[in-house]
Amino acid sequence: MIKAVIFDLDNTLYSYDRAHAAAYAALCRYGETALGLSAADFDALHSRAGKLLTQRCGGGSAVHNRLLRYQVMLELAKLPIAPAPEMAACYWGTLLQAMQAEPDAGKTLERLRAMGLRVGVGTNMTADWQYAKLQKLELLRLVDFLVTSEEVSAEKPDPRLFALCAQKAEAPAWECAFVGDSLEKDAMAAASVGMHGIWYAPGTAERAVPPGIRRVTALAQLPALLKEIPEGGKIYEARPTICQSAPRGNAGPHPGAAGDSGGRAE
Repeated sequence: MIKAVIFDLDNTLYSYDRAHAAAYAALCRYGETALGLSAADFDALHSRAGKLLTQRCGGGSAVHNRLLRYQVMLELAKLPIAPAPEMAACYWGTLLQAMQAEPDAGKTLERLRAMGLRVGVGTNMTADWQYAKLQKLELLRLVDFLVTSEEVSAEKPDPRLFALCAQKAEAPAWECAFVGDSLEKDAMAAASVGMHGIWYAPGTAERAVPPGIRRVTALAQLPALLKEIPEGGKIYEARPTICQSAPRGNAGPHPGAAGDSGGRAE
């Protein structure tokens, strides 16, 4: 019987991709008007700074710190670092303004709580901005506990983050469901430690779902899916861990891409 449902946040409870695109565009405009950097030069510096920051912090939660990213950018460009706080404020302010909760996110969390389930969030990011996002989405009041990679000093798919989720849920792993947009870092990683991995994948019906993983294309499907899990039954087979040797940071392939770890929490 499921006792707790843990959600990834970025690209699960809201579209990080859309919000990040708006925030990064605003940041590029700032770079052009305030710093005299072309879009191409800004992109190149942003990418270099992300890679350098990842090397310096070893892939820990500091890689998500936008203020540090922009400080390193300005240092690489041999510009004064004074604009760094304003750049961070530009990015985060625009991202928060552009955010919109996924359809039925609030109603789904309310239904899960009405079913007597504990609701948590497990995310690769620093706590301060994840709290800000949940507040902006008007979902914070519906969350019982939060686990960030900052708190556990490990990034998904590291099993330590999932272990702390189960601990805070006050339930064994097999009585927890983990819902996220990443098949590998959310659903399969959760299944590897004995949780019920649920892949939130709207618009990806073409991709095969591995054995032992469930897929939903809308958050509203979750309450009915969870009721299918028999009491006392482990319907998902825990697979060998896939995450012990995985890198703990993800700087992303391009500074403006969805995988940019300076703002996204997988």
